[in-house]
Amino acid sequence: MDKTSKIYIAGHRGLAGGAILRALQEQGYSNLVTRTHAELDLEDAAATQHFFEQEHPEVVFLAAAKVGGIHANNTYPVDFLMSNLLIEANIFRAAHASKVDRLIFLGSSCIYPRDCPQPIKEEYLLTGVLEATNRPYALAKIAGIEMCWSYNRQYGTKWLAAMPTNLYGPGDNYDLNNSHVLPALIRKMHDAKQDGLKEVVLWGSGTPKREFLYVDDLAKALVFLASLDAARYNALTHPSLCPLINVGSGEDLSIRALAETIAEVVGYTGEFVQDTSKPDGTMRKIMDVSKVRNLGWTPTIDLRTGIQKAYDSYLCSQA
Repeated sequence: MDKTSKIYIAGHRGLAGGAILRALQEQGYSNLVTRTHAELDLEDAAATQHFFEQEHPEVVFLAAAKVGGIHANNTYPVDFLMSNLLIEANIFRAAHASKVDRLIFLGSSCIYPRDCPQPIKEEYLLTGVLEATNRPYALAKIAGIEMCWSYNRQYGTKWLAAMPTNLYGPGDNYDLNNSHVLPALIRKMHDAKQDGLKEVVLWGSGTPKREFLYVDDLAKALVFLASLDAARYNALTHPSLCPLINVGSGEDLSIRALAETIAEVVGYTGEFVQDTSKPDGTMRKIMDVSKVRNLGWTPTIDLRTGIQKAYDSYLCSQA
């Protein structure tokens, strides 16, 4: 991948896709292709095929997906399964027909078993039971990994599946019913500060630990992977190996510590009340990121700095 390669970013208006677009622009890539959902419905096989036949991208970042929190996943399991399967199948088929050189498929850490050892290694895929609350979404993403590997084995493609940890940053979803824990806490702390509330209720005991990665760090990691020299990239996508690589910070903290950090950034000075009637979920979830670190990538934005950037972005969105 060089600065003039034609690069298609699928899902460029989403959290991850928007960050990928920013990273490519900042690094001087000039031949970038995007389409909004109104311009191209990736669930439409014929439309997707026509787009690839017209544009012939050399590199594809597949960040387009139907995403949501626990409530949305529980309420619309068919939508999360079918939409993501269709998007993946249509893009993979069209990319193969158009002879796309490199493709980076973006998954999610929820692909791994609910109770697997920590830190989570790539080889733990399909070794245990999935978390029930987002199983349809996870299965769709697992199918995407298998599609990458199957195309690599059958057709000699060089496609890679990257699994990020919990992401946050500009473009995140702050809806309290559908967002993930970090943006939800930013919104909750901000609202509590604005309303002068003396306490904020946190779900569970506050002791479960989670890992977070600022989305622009993820984007830089994906661009780094897509631009690896042929020898290292081909080793990652060799047909004999599952083309899966974790991308994370390699650090975690408790939900309580996360809430305290967010409160400090937001300026909320009230108390926290732990609602222990609510479930804790998995007690720890952190990725083993030794594979990507050994290739030479490391994140650059620490959690507190990232939370400040995310909060600044949230404030701008509310202005």
